[in-house]
Amino acid sequence: MIELRKDPVTGRWVIISTERALRPIDLRVNNESHEEGPCPFCHGQESMTPAEILAYRPGGSKRDEPGWTLRVVPNRFPALRVEGDLKKEGVGMYDKMSGVGAHEVIIETPRHAETLADLPVKATEDLLWAFKDRLLDLERDARFKYVMIFKNSGARAGATLEHAHCQLIALPVVPREVSDEIEGALHYYDFKERCVFCDMIEQELPDGARLVTRSSLHVAIAPFAARFPFETWILPLRHSSRFALSDVEEMKSAAEVLWSVLRRISVVVGHPPYNFYLHDTPLRMSAMPHYHWHIEVLPAITTVAGFERGSAFYINPIPPEDTAAELRKAGGGA
Repeated sequence: MIELRKDPVTGRWVIISTERALRPIDLRVNNESHEEGPCPFCHGQESMTPAEILAYRPGGSKRDEPGWTLRVVPNRFPALRVEGDLKKEGVGMYDKMSGVGAHEVIIETPRHAETLADLPVKATEDLLWAFKDRLLDLERDARFKYVMIFKNSGARAGATLEHAHCQLIALPVVPREVSDEIEGALHYYDFKERCVFCDMIEQELPDGARLVTRSSLHVAIAPFAARFPFETWILPLRHSSRFALSDVEEMKSAAEVLWSVLRRISVVVGHPPYNFYLHDTPLRMSAMPHYHWHIEVLPAITTVAGFERGSAFYINPIPPEDTAAELRKAGGGA
């Protein structure tokens, strides 16, 4: 069974997906997963995954065979399924809809032990190009309203396989976190007639206390109200609400900053588990003067416990000014 159900109090949608329970259970010791058997994401194991949706093959090798540098495949245990019509219905006072969507895995490298921070910056650039390619393709499906692209690295961050990969889930609704961001940004714009993210950048650059690094077109900052130690946001310097409209130079610049941030965090914290995700404009929406796409990098250093879950208040034991200073000192390319 896969379906979406809406909370009648908060308006938050959740996915009920019993198929996710079929995933192999990984043993976790010291925050690392212990896998048995061959890794389905390694080169030479292409037959262990569903047929590829997209692959970058510099040498022109054949589909679903070795020779790729990046590969996108459907998730074998999808949270949502691409087949079927989108059906909405009521169950008494409650609302639900069919579990229609897309769930894909973006395999970042054919080699098992490599991470983005270890690889040349070109690997991060290719990853961002894959994000753009998949966003533009999935946008053509009218059933989908939003594509959530995210990375879980390390068992504590939710990864069930060690091999470096990202995921995307195309949704028939806009996630609550994103809609709250857009609504808050619109409120700021209506009051000041300026983009809140642009104002944030304008303040952070000369101040420098929370600046991590920057390139020609992008900046990384520790947000003023950081929820977690070493939380870092990556934003384009000039206003841009849609990631998929980024051109060649912008993709190179964004890759430089993301790669540098991951390397700096690895140097300072020692390869911690982490998540990152792309917050972008909903599909098929025109450019928004009040919203700014961005990538949020969240190391999984502290534990989210009852207070945080029950109140949505986060307790961060390290001021973002201190973490930004440590990351600046670490170096890392950009």
